[in-house]
Amino acid sequence: MAAEIQPKPLTRKPILLQRVEGSQEVVNMAVIVPKEEGVISVSEDRTVRVWLKRDSGQYWPSIYQVMPSPCSCMSFNPETRRLSIGLDNGTISEFILSEDYNKMTPVKNYQAHQSRVTMILFVLELEWVLSTGQDKQFAWHCSESGQRLGGYRTSAVASGLQFDVETRHVFIGDQSGQVTILKLEQDSCTLVTTFRGHTGGVTALCWDPVQRVLFSGSSDHSVIMWDIGGRKGTAIELQGHNDKVQALSYVQHTRQLISCGGDGGIVVWDMDVERQETPEWLDSDSCQKCDQPFFWNFKQMWDSKKIGLRQHHCRKCGKAVCGKCSSKRSSIPLMGFEFEVRVCDSCHEAITDEERAPTATFHDSKHNIVHVHFDATRGWLLTSGTDKVIKLWDMTPVVS
Repeated sequence: MAAEIQPKPLTRKPILLQRVEGSQEVVNMAVIVPKEEGVISVSEDRTVRVWLKRDSGQYWPSIYQVMPSPCSCMSFNPETRRLSIGLDNGTISEFILSEDYNKMTPVKNYQAHQSRVTMILFVLELEWVLSTGQDKQFAWHCSESGQRLGGYRTSAVASGLQFDVETRHVFIGDQSGQVTILKLEQDSCTLVTTFRGHTGGVTALCWDPVQRVLFSGSSDHSVIMWDIGGRKGTAIELQGHNDKVQALSYVQHTRQLISCGGDGGIVVWDMDVERQETPEWLDSDSCQKCDQPFFWNFKQMWDSKKIGLRQHHCRKCGKAVCGKCSSKRSSIPLMGFEFEVRVCDSCHEAITDEERAPTATFHDSKHNIVHVHFDATRGWLLTSGTDKVIKLWDMTPVVS
């Protein structure tokens, strides 16, 4: 009797829809045009381009605008078709795009910063333009008058900026690893709090106004979920990249987080599961399992006539342990550890197969991603990379 052939399970992964090429330098930011088969991009080569899909199936520029300085960032508002472009010289240039996306009309320039603009947000409800720069300044301007309303000096260059319209809280992530929360008024701001959880600089921020959760990505390869609305200071760590996390996007209707990084990885996290906070690492002069002294504990080494051991920590319980008592590795997805990490032997035995079930899916974009934009209505993801290429992905197989 012939052996029964079992069908292989279908691997659910993003589908590459299009490669958009032609930029001479890195595309620092790009967005998918809603309800159109089009992309707006700004590049280090000083160009602003609006790419529309032609009958050939390829994307070609319908607008090719050369700016006086490299384009570092942008913000596009689909309702007003207002395009705000941050430049390397510190200026923010504002344009209105025509309905057919074949023309851009200059509106005004803001002399916002003394050096390169790093992030821009346009807030339609308040008619504000928020921005950060390499001059370590956060500023906000009135988009109607162009007048500067106020500013705040950050502890380091900011590389993440998010805003909550309802409470008027602004979140600023900087290269020191700190996240600053400010409360904005019409022409003043107050410091609400600062928090730090990353060992590297903050590279991206993403805000969920419904769950009131802030996500921060970092050069330390991790993502942290901060429970702002719960007011308990809960911080959940997510470890799923082998290089710096450079871009984040949150899919509200499915409660999934998309993180992308320098490793080319597109990681889709299920945030609709009950996650556990990672424990604080405990301090001890000897192993908290076998009581063997660590190498700096000279007294116990002398008394017991034993050579001191190197200290490690169990990622599940946080106890200080020696290598012999933490010889096992395990993934702990509910704690955010999708890769195997060090755990003590007793914790390893207690972790069940159900607890090892992954809560994220991993996909290779095949380029070093610097920016992403997600179009929730179509389930499309745009990634731009250091290879000067923009890629469009159909994410519906994995974001559902």
